[in-house]
Amino acid sequence: MTDKLPDRLSVQPSSPHYDEAILARDVGIRFNGTEKTNVEEYCVSEGWIRVAAGNSRDRKGNPITVKLKGVVEPYFKTASAAPSSD
Repeated sequence: MTDKLPDRLSVQPSSPHYDEAILARDVGIRFNGTEKTNVEEYCVSEGWIRVAAGNSRDRKGNPITVKLKGVVEPYFKTASAAPSSD
């Protein structure tokens, strides 16, 4: 598996930008230099994230989100397990 994150990623399974294998590796987001833990979706090239707006939900039960623009830096919180050379 690659250590490169996609340009755009979503945590909603109904999104075309959802990737379960990448999300299983524990992705972190730095937005304008601050760690964000409530990011629903991000796009590095366009410079935005979507975050939940409180506890509000739409009629399908999905969180209502707000788009924030700025510098997006996704990263893996844990390094991938490299094969050991014993």
